[in-house]
Amino acid sequence: MTETNTSVSMTPNAILNMVPGANLGAYVQTVSAIPMLSAEREQELAERLFYDNSVDSARELVLAHLRFVVHVARSYSGYGLQEADLIQEGNVGLMKAVKRFDPTKGVRLVSFAVHWIKAEMHEYVLKNWRIVKVATTKAQRKLFFNLRSRKTGTHWLTQDETIAIAQDLGVEPSEVTRMESRLSSRDLAFDLPVDMDEESSWQAPQQYLEDQSTDPATVVEAADCVAHKGTQLSAAMSALDPRSRDIVARRWLAEPKTTLHELAEEYGVSAERIRQLENNAMKKLRAGIVA
Repeated sequence: MTETNTSVSMTPNAILNMVPGANLGAYVQTVSAIPMLSAEREQELAERLFYDNSVDSARELVLAHLRFVVHVARSYSGYGLQEADLIQEGNVGLMKAVKRFDPTKGVRLVSFAVHWIKAEMHEYVLKNWRIVKVATTKAQRKLFFNLRSRKTGTHWLTQDETIAIAQDLGVEPSEVTRMESRLSSRDLAFDLPVDMDEESSWQAPQQYLEDQSTDPATVVEAADCVAHKGTQLSAAMSALDPRSRDIVARRWLAEPKTTLHELAEEYGVSAERIRQLENNAMKKLRAGIVA
């Protein structure tokens, strides 16, 4: 049996269960062969689904509009994503639209479904076009897709073009420039590609971005530095007179810290005098610790 005959003879359930990525050409040929619905037939099926919850009617409505999902998916070809994946996401949106379609509103299903289909594709594009999200808010998403459709080349927008787009979309020119920068960036693999050796002229971030925190020499050096500073601090503290040493310890090394007024009351002097003693002691400590 030929591929064409297979697509025509397939059952509705088999068509719905087809995965576009397995054989995209065969899938497109199959859904294109499904007859389109007349307005009267579509209304009849929609009413059966709306009033009687007819699963068969829902299935027929979905099947008749699969070709439209393919048409919409092709308009997103400039994002470098697999068309089959976009079609599958669009099919999800189509099924959501069929479930929510109200035949009493007097509009064709395709006019209602296009919003749901594009919404699913938009979400897929934003999640998969870059590792780091380029748009998170509703306004940023609108700007992202509008800017992508308006940029016809690889050149950067001129100031006049930036201002014009900003005025049309109701955003600041700086937002347009920022989004254009995000669109122009690309993901960079951290590791070398599998088909490239380490002696290649191309440098991967893995080769020049070092994590020094786990280097044994760095760890030992840091530990020695801490120990040396601790020894110096102990020596400097022991050189202070007992009152100054007590003030520094209780103001800087204790938890909770003792207030100036508490120390002033204990030593029978003013809070200002305690502050002066503390400052003098800190100067002596800094002088006793070699940087």
